[in-house]
Order: sequence, then structure tokens, then C-alpha cells
Amino acid sequence: MQILLVAIASLVAGGLLSYLLLQFLDLRKKKAAEKQAEEILARARARDKESLLEAKEEGIRLRTQAEAEYRERRAELGRLERRVSQKEETLERRREGLDRRDRQLQDREKEIQSLKNQIEDIKKKHTQELEAVAGLTGQEAKALLLKELEGEVREEASRKVRQWEVEARADGEARAREVLAQALQRCAQEVVSETTVSVVPLPSDEMKGRLIGREGRNIRALEQATGVELIIDDTPEAVALSSFDPVRREVARIALERLIRDGRIHPARIEEIVEKARAEVEQSMVAAGEEAVVKAGVPGLHPELVKLLGRLRYRTSYGQNVLAHSLEVANLAGLIAAEIGADGRLARKAGLLHDIGKAVDHEVEGTHALIGARLVEQWDRSPQVVQGIAQHHGESDTTSVEGFIVAAADALSGGRPGARAESVERYLQRIKALEDIARSLPGVAEAFAIQAGREVRIMVKPEAVDDLQAMRLARDIAKKIEEGLEYPGQIKVTVIRETRAVDIAK
Repeated sequence: MQILLVAIASLVAGGLLSYLLLQFLDLRKKKAAEKQAEEILARARARDKESLLEAKEEGIRLRTQAEAEYRERRAELGRLERRVSQKEETLERRREGLDRRDRQLQDREKEIQSLKNQIEDIKKKHTQELEAVAGLTGQEAKALLLKELEGEVREEASRKVRQWEVEARADGEARAREVLAQALQRCAQEVVSETTVSVVPLPSDEMKGRLIGREGRNIRALEQATGVELIIDDTPEAVALSSFDPVRREVARIALERLIRDGRIHPARIEEIVEKARAEVEQSMVAAGEEAVVKAGVPGLHPELVKLLGRLRYRTSYGQNVLAHSLEVANLAGLIAAEIGADGRLARKAGLLHDIGKAVDHEVEGTHALIGARLVEQWDRSPQVVQGIAQHHGESDTTSVEGFIVAAADALSGGRPGARAESVERYLQRIKALEDIARSLPGVAEAFAIQAGREVRIMVKPEAVDDLQAMRLARDIAKKIEEGLEYPGQIKVTVIRETRAVDIAK
């Protein structure tokens, strides 16, 4: 029983002790929580004080910065005000200076006008004194002076005409030949454009791909072998060959046509066909040159000149074949030389070779006339032929009889209707425009364009136009033609004044 009581007492004591211990621990936790809360509260108060201080410092800093910016802007505004004030002062000074100048100019204008009035009064006074002394008015004196001057001009013009006639007769037969050759001359324009493209038809568009080849190797091989540019994609079922060298273009055309017919198109085959085409073209050029030499009647030319002459078969000028043009010039030059008593063989040779420089003018610098003269000088011993070729476009300081003959024949061949690419409608329009220009001037009765538009003859009214006015009228018409009409070479203007006296015997 005692043990039980002791156990119960022990349990009670243990429970009490546990209760007290728990109470103690709760008290300690409470105090610790209160202390922690006080510390947190103290830290919060400290943070509030620090935030308040930071806010005050930030406010002070912003206020200081704003005051500094305000002072800076006030200073800048002050500087701008001073600059504006200075500019206003400068403008005011300039305005005052301009006003002073304006007043000075007005004063000078008044002085000048006053001087003009004084001069005019003095002039009138002197004119009245001269009229009183001479016994004539100003208009009468002017008319008398003009009449005297007109008589002197007429007399001087008559003396000059008689002097020119005497000098022309004194020149003799040699001068007469040159004058006749020069009268025939009609300088044609230089070539400014020619055919540079040939077109080869294709059987189908599939052939284009074969010509181009894998990655373009066939077309590159063909362009490299011929020196000609191939334009494939511009036109359907056709290939354009572009080159300024007509011989290369002809070789490329023949080679391309053969490749299309053969069907075997690869780089090795292309080189073989191009070499064969080149040999064929060279043979045809030699044959064409020899045929032209025979037709022109100038045998004995050097083979190199014959070959160069044959190259002109593939050259055109304003749509006119240059080899055919050269043959025509040779024949015309021979006829002109026979008429004026010059050497017909030299004239024909110079006429046949006058454009030979065009065979190589894409490869050599200079005009075709000078290039041709240098070429002929290497293989021909006739200085007259070389001079005729060099001078046929007036590019030399002096001109020989052969030069005049070749120039005249060249102009006749190139300027006749239908020789070059000029339509009949355009030719007729040019002739009509030439006659209309001549008829537009006063005193003209009728105008006629002759010599394929190389000359215009004007009939004037004799009662309205005298001899001196006829000379001036010729110059005026020539000037109007130069300003208002495009034409190759020269146009001769001839004014004819004729007076007829008719009576009837009864």
C-alpha cells in the first residue's frame, strides 16, 4: 500500500513537476517572442528613420539639381537675348545703310536724267544749226547719204565681179580642171551607224539548249572561237550574232548554220567548224576582191589590197554595201577624169580603194580615209592614189585633182536617190521642204530643187529684187537651209534675176 501511495505520490509529483516545467518553458517562449517583437519593432523604427532621411536627402538633391538647371537656362536665355539684340542692331545698321544708298542712287539718277536732258538739248541745237547751214532737214540728209553709199556699193561690187572674172581666166587650164572637179563635189556624211547584228533561225527551241550546252560550255566555246557575242533568249527560234567586225560575224553565221544542220555540237566540233568557216570566208573575200578589181579595170593590185578590198563585201554604210559603193565610185571617178582630162586609171584606182580603210577601222585608230591612205601607201607606189584616198573627205590641208574627183564620185554614189537607206517618201519630203524654204522669202517667184536635192534654183521678181538684193537673198536662203533642214553634203543655192523687154513691130 505504501508502495502504491509512493507511486501515486511520485506520479502526482512528476505531473506537477511537468506542469511547472511546461509553464516555465511557455513563459520563456513568451518573453523571447516579446523580445523578438521589440527588436523587430526597433529595427522597423530604425528603417523608417533611415527612409525618411534618404527621402529628405533625395529631395534636397533634386531641389539643388533643379535650381542649377534653372540657373543654367536663365543664363542661356540671357545669352540668346543678347545675341538677338546684337542681330537687331546689325540689321538696323544695314537698313540704315541701304536707305542711304537708295537715296544716293535716286540722287544720281536725277543727275543722270538731267545730263541726258542737257545732251538732248545740245544735240537738237547742233542739229538745227547743221540743218540751217546745209539747207537740208535730217531726213533729207540721211536719204542723200544712203543714196551715195548705195551707188558706191554697186560700183565696188561691179569692180569685184570684173576682177574675179579676170583672175578666173588667168588661172588657165589647170585651174579650170580643179574648178570643174570641185563643182561636181558633194561631200557625203561620215558613217555613223552600220549593221552589227546577224540573225540565224533555229529549227526549234530545243536547239537553243543544245547550243548552250551543259553549264554553257558550247556557247562559250563558240563565242571564244569566233569573237562574236551570241544572244539566244531575246527572240523565239532564232539566235542573234552581235559584233562590230562584219567578217567575224559572217564566220560565226556560217559556222552556226553548219552546226545546226550537223547536229553534233560540242567544243571540239565547234572549233573545227569555225576554222572551216573562216577559211571559206577568206576565200570568198579574195574572190570578191579579184572580181571587183576586174570590174573596175585596175589590174595589178597587191594581193593584200585585194584581200582587204574583199572584206568590204561584208561591210555596209547607211544600208549601202561598201564594196558595191567602191565599184560605183571607181566608175564615176573614171568618167569624171575623162571629162576633165585627168588620168582615168589613177582616178579609178583611187575610187576603188577610197574606202578600204573601213575594212580595218574597227582594229586601227583614226578615220577610214587616213587609215586607207596608210594601207595603200605600203603596197602601191602611186602618190596620187594615196592623196586621193586621204583627201576624199577633206581631212587634208590641200586637195589634189584626184582628191576632188574621188570626193565628187563618192558623194554622187552615196547621195543619189535609192543609193542608201532613204525611202522615197523621205526623199520627196526633203525636196519639198527645200523648195518651201526658198519660197518663204519675199521677192521669190518660184523655186526648183534639182540634182537630187543638191541644188536649188530660185527665180525672183526683177521689179522687187535688184542685183545686190539677189546676192543677199542667196545667202539668206542658204542660212535658212542650214538651220532648218538636215541633208547630206552641200546644197548649192542659185538665184536667177531676169528682166525681159518685149515689144511688137506693126
